[in-house]
Amino acid sequence: MENDNLLSCRLRSLRSRKRTIKKDVEKQIRKKYKRSKEVWHIRKNIPLIPLETPYQLGFVRFFVVRDDVMRSNDGEFFEGLLKKINTYMYSESRQFLKKKRKFGRRLYVEREQKLSRVSLCSWISPKFGLTPRERQYFLKKEEYCPFRKYNETYYEFTEPWRFTLRTRPHMITHQKPIDVELEKEQAELDAYLEQHKVAGIIHKTIYGKSYSWDTRTEAADLIKSRKYITCTMSATEIAESFLDDVSFI
Repeated sequence: MENDNLLSCRLRSLRSRKRTIKKDVEKQIRKKYKRSKEVWHIRKNIPLIPLETPYQLGFVRFFVVRDDVMRSNDGEFFEGLLKKINTYMYSESRQFLKKKRKFGRRLYVEREQKLSRVSLCSWISPKFGLTPRERQYFLKKEEYCPFRKYNETYYEFTEPWRFTLRTRPHMITHQKPIDVELEKEQAELDAYLEQHKVAGIIHKTIYGKSYSWDTRTEAADLIKSRKYITCTMSATEIAESFLDDVSFI
């Protein structure tokens, strides 16, 4: 009798065995995911090696503070601000052109370059390091993103005339050595973690619950739908049109 009770205690149900297998799989995925992040940081922090003979790889264009602004009392201030919002554009030629089709013909037009926008996360982040004086030169704006289906908030610099573009040769003076073993391990980890089922488990257990498009409320769909965005009549005009119809009756 005692042996039967001991045997029944050792036997596990099917549900318990499935739960154990599921937990083991999640532990393995978490372990590989953690190792992937470690390998990525190792590859990123590999020191650069100077080249014996540097070579030119096209041209680079970036913003610099204007000479008259640099000679003023606020020259150093705007130079420090530019380091946070500067952008770099690379091209094979000094002209920085791009192809554009117009009336069936291919034309080459100059590529537009602007200062970097400050996202809402960077605006409130102490790591980005915007001082109260620097914040005075930014304007809060919103722009509808058709891909994410919501209005994105960003901050734009209000005085871009203080900076001008400058073009220089893009010289390659250093290179990062390639570690074959790390590259092979990273490729194997990426191939495993990018599987459809594994990626779903990562998004559900590590990043949080999986997002479903059906969970969006109907009100949000109506507000963000294209027919409401492209509507040219204001609320006052709509109300006046209803009043006109009532008075006509």
